[in-house]
Amino acid sequence: MNKNNKFDLMIIGGGVLGTFHAWHAIQRGLKVVLFERHQAPQGATVRNFGQVVPSGMDHHWQELGRESLRIYQSIQAKFDISVRQLGSIYIASDEEELTLIEELHSINDDNDYRSEIWTVDQCRQRYPQLRREYCRGGLFFPEELSVNPRTMIHMLQRFLATSPNYSSHFQTCIGRLKKGNQERIQAFTTCGQEFTADKAIVCSGSELQTLFSEEFEASDLTAVKLQMVRLRPQASSVIPGNVLTGRSIRRYESFAQCPSWTKIKSRESMDCFASKWGIHILFKQEADGAIILGDSHQYAAAGQFDHLGFDLRADINDYFISEGRKIMNLPSWEIEMMWHGVYCQTGLAAGIFTKTMDNHIHVATGIGGKGMTSSAGFAEHHLGEIYND
Repeated sequence: MNKNNKFDLMIIGGGVLGTFHAWHAIQRGLKVVLFERHQAPQGATVRNFGQVVPSGMDHHWQELGRESLRIYQSIQAKFDISVRQLGSIYIASDEEELTLIEELHSINDDNDYRSEIWTVDQCRQRYPQLRREYCRGGLFFPEELSVNPRTMIHMLQRFLATSPNYSSHFQTCIGRLKKGNQERIQAFTTCGQEFTADKAIVCSGSELQTLFSEEFEASDLTAVKLQMVRLRPQASSVIPGNVLTGRSIRRYESFAQCPSWTKIKSRESMDCFASKWGIHILFKQEADGAIILGDSHQYAAAGQFDHLGFDLRADINDYFISEGRKIMNLPSWEIEMMWHGVYCQTGLAAGIFTKTMDNHIHVATGIGGKGMTSSAGFAEHHLGEIYND
């Protein structure tokens, strides 16, 4: 084995969670190697809205998300990774949702996280396409960020590549990982290469089954399939930042802290189309004028991920458009692209699946829909736990 294949830390998985572990490890002065089985990340990291929204998280993950805001901004100051500070807004469509945003605003004040209650006129001044008949008010978070989900991770990895302590191997599948001699971790690629490191962190999402099939099958990991669309670029429509609507207010964890949450949720119908497919309506306009619209949620337990299938449902796309029209008056609703993404989540109270094997192999996966928002902050704290500092 070539001595150049010896590292302090190896990262398995080149998505946002693995890449931010690599970033923080480099800041510690560690010699890091990252492996990604595809030519470039293909999973949830590049198939989402690109919203960095701590406002939607519970208290613990909101703290990590707020750390992520700081980390994103610090990297953007050195290297362009597509970060834009345009804020996030939750648009209430009825009195119940208005109550929830007012209650969350009070909770934010107690947590020293800045948010602003906006009137209908304030909302429509910033978002002139917003329909007055839908909007009852809004809750705005000025510190929150947007990134381009299709390019951010590639830009971040290019920045990491400027460090002499970073190496990466794409189109490289690690088929076996074990503790070898002298307490070092050995990684063997499916092409026969061997690498060693003091420690390894596995951030491979559902592909955990490739390395640790027994642990994967025994876990409570659930796969979540999301469907979304991209409307063609429309320069005359400006929707700055992240726009989340009434169904997001009724879905996101942060609102579950509100005093009125339980009573309001108890009155909801679970028989409607949106409930069946876990739909809430989000808008995110990209720099080229295109608008990402979605999304839906479909679930399958560990070991049954294939049951989700690869099909895209036309009725879900139709619902996005019909509901979107009730919220925004856009110049065009023509769909340019449509796709699905799959992420893993866990029911564990920690909100992420972590496990240590052979003392120096650390698994971190199942971060759910919090990946783009909280991975940067989580990775920093996780490394602190691994290195006992």
